[in-house]
Amino acid sequence: MALAYCSVCVSVVRTLPPGFSSGLLQTPRPVSCGVHCRELHAGEERPTPSPTAAPERRPFSRVTPEDMAFFSKIIPGRTITDPDILEASNVDWLKSVRGFSEVLLRPQTTEEVSQILGYCNSRNLAVSPQGGNTGLVGGSVPVYDEIILSTALMNNVLNFDSVSGILSCQAGCVLENLSLYLEDSDYIMPLDLGAKGSCHIGGNVATNAGGLRLLRYGSLRGTVLGLEVVLADGRVLDCLATLRKDNTGYDLKQLFIGSEGTLGVITAVTILCPRKPKAVNVAFLGCESFEQLLQTFQLCRGMLGEILSAFEFLDRECMRLLNTHLKLANPITDCPFYIVIETSGSNPTHDEEKLHQFLEEAMTSSQVIDGTVATEEAKIKALWSLRERVTEALTHDGFTYKYDISLPVERIYQLVTDMREHLGDRAKSVVGYGHVGDGNLHLNITSPTKDPDLLASIEPFVYEWTARFQGSISAEHGLGLKKRNYIYYSKASLAVALMGNIKIMLDPKGILNPYKTLPDDLQ
Repeated sequence: MALAYCSVCVSVVRTLPPGFSSGLLQTPRPVSCGVHCRELHAGEERPTPSPTAAPERRPFSRVTPEDMAFFSKIIPGRTITDPDILEASNVDWLKSVRGFSEVLLRPQTTEEVSQILGYCNSRNLAVSPQGGNTGLVGGSVPVYDEIILSTALMNNVLNFDSVSGILSCQAGCVLENLSLYLEDSDYIMPLDLGAKGSCHIGGNVATNAGGLRLLRYGSLRGTVLGLEVVLADGRVLDCLATLRKDNTGYDLKQLFIGSEGTLGVITAVTILCPRKPKAVNVAFLGCESFEQLLQTFQLCRGMLGEILSAFEFLDRECMRLLNTHLKLANPITDCPFYIVIETSGSNPTHDEEKLHQFLEEAMTSSQVIDGTVATEEAKIKALWSLRERVTEALTHDGFTYKYDISLPVERIYQLVTDMREHLGDRAKSVVGYGHVGDGNLHLNITSPTKDPDLLASIEPFVYEWTARFQGSISAEHGLGLKKRNYIYYSKASLAVALMGNIKIMLDPKGILNPYKTLPDDLQ
């Protein structure tokens, strides 16, 4: 059972639903254990709040009946106050962060978003933009009573040019639906995520999501050609370009890619889509050591070259969780490390020949000790599920502490090893998996229940370790609520200060996704 605490003395004052963090799950208004609380505890040393805990609620206005009347007029039938519907939008996917919003707005057009934000800005009403709500750092749900602005009904494809491969769509389009739409024209989306069935393209862009295809097609900072963004005061910034080359002034769209909804609400996207490959092969391989895995990666890049589209890894602990919790069978011999390699090209015979030569060399040199290859769609999906469903398996293993780290490739697994040694038997599981091709480690640590002592052992150790090797504390998940105060481990003070200046310029009242991304000392 999680507990709520007196905002002054941290005495227990009421209970909250189980499974939520007392540091992240906040009450809409500060509570107190008694009228004389401040006097009774004056001069006492108060506990230092966790850097992940939400700061105190800022002096935003609260929603009034007049506000509700305005919203109902602008978007009739799409102003939601039903607590049962709001529940899903108030809680993050990991069920670790919970807000207390009483209003969910579902606009369908950019004009409606513009009117909503213009009004909220004039009334000083805080807004929490929300896409598919699949984020992992508490960035997609309200912290207190912010109005939830959902893009779920902004789900139309605006245009697709089958010659250039440029897609224009509203921000609420689900990633998997866009992929299905493009299939008819023999194109694919340049990114692929485990959450593709729920995540929105606007949310992907707002968090600069990486995913499984980054090795081949690059990041969204390269494939997104244009954005339409509604600013905090309701003005519409039209940068919805369809040009691959445009060198006229500052590239403003880059400000909003990865800004997590703190600078503006993305309402439409233009994105460059690659042709659908005619031949796709997936190999699932096993290695005895991470050093052999890296040698295999070097060999793979040299021999597969232009057809290599993904190089992912997971460790033995991940396989154990997949087998235990999801009943997914290991298709090869038990190994300390596993690799998922995908090739995609235009000539099946050519690709299969290159893959066969690579596998023969890898096995002969003992870099790989076992493996299997899939060319049929059903088997390809089965092999990919061993990588994509690790996150799901972790949710069944207990309370999960998740870290999305970017490191020099040769350092990736050293962090997992050092963390296991550092924690000893205090953690239930310490697992590592991720994208070798772009140096992105997903470090996950589980315990039977939420354990503040365990968290104190993990943080700031994990961030100090990452900084020591010039890594990033957030490779693709963003900072959100949970990591905002750790930004200085990856960014210089001047860089963070400039971010604060940009925030003030674009959102002077701070109504957009407050308490997220930027550290508390700038808020």
